Amino acid sequence: MRTAKTIFFPAPRKIEIRETPLPPLKEDEVRVETVRSAISAGTEMLVYRGQFPQLRDAHDPLSSELEYPLAFGYACVGVIGETGKQVDRSLQGKLVFAFHPHASSFIVHPSSLMLIPESISPESACFLPNVETAVNLVQDGAPILGERVLVLGQGVVGLLTASLLSEFPLERLLTADQFESRRKASSEIEGVVSIDLRGADYPTHLTHSFSYAQEKFDLTFELSGSPSALNDAISLTAFSGRIVIGSWYGQKRAEINLGEDFHRSRIKLISSQVSTISPELSGRWDKSRRFDVAWKALERIKPEKWITHRFPIEEAEKAYRLLDENPQETIQIIFDYSK
Repeated sequence: MRTAKTIFFPAPRKIEIRETPLPPLKEDEVRVETVRSAISAGTEMLVYRGQFPQLRDAHDPLSSELEYPLAFGYACVGVIGETGKQVDRSLQGKLVFAFHPHASSFIVHPSSLMLIPESISPESACFLPNVETAVNLVQDGAPILGERVLVLGQGVVGLLTASLLSEFPLERLLTADQFESRRKASSEIEGVVSIDLRGADYPTHLTHSFSYAQEKFDLTFELSGSPSALNDAISLTAFSGRIVIGSWYGQKRAEINLGEDFHRSRIKLISSQVSTISPELSGRWDKSRRFDVAWKALERIKPEKWITHRFPIEEAEKAYRLLDENPQETIQIIFDYSK
């Protein structure tokens, strides 16, 4: 019987590599041999730390009814190996993407796979879920010609969102993050200024450092993963501005100050999550169209430049511990199954 090495989360801050049996291949299925998979620093850290809530009716099946022990992850790139009798054999050897937990191989129906364009490398393809998220965020924010835009948080989703926003004719595009390596990566995006958000008074620092910030921002994206950053977003967003909240906070809590400027500001708080498409767009947009946009964005941005660490799956515990204890050293961590 074939087996696969699969990463399991048996308890908070625990990682196991299990040899899991692969079921017999059905006539309408294929076996995928994984070559790369990417860690989601936001969602997977909530799972690793045990900070995820119980979402019984989530639109996102990946976030529904999570409980230990579980295999998790959703960014696998692999090559189709064996195919069932009813499957077109020309698919053998094709490079594909799958929303699948970290595993050295797996069996699925071909309809759950996406063929990766030849112009995109396997490592860049690992970023597809995050690029789709960034596309969704920008669509929900709907930036307007000449606006001032702020992005809080320059992890992978923040960097991708800033990259897409840099293609718009904005007046200003400012990003903020507490880690130097992420600010440096952000500053290398054309048209972006990135600042340090360390310290409770960084909005004051921002206002003093950039004269235009005194006029505040028309559109703010909160992508830091820290619920307390919502206070900063509110204080820096202009009258009748929009705040797009893309972070999933899990069980993390913070006091949000809605008793001062917010009450009279008419600021709109927009919850943005990639599992669904905004009702305003769903009459013309579906997931397929959004993925087409995401693939093209991947080709332009080439996000593999943000990969800071590559681990074999056998060293998964080391990879998650690094991300948990020293996030300032990382941007994107991937598993390389050829090691």
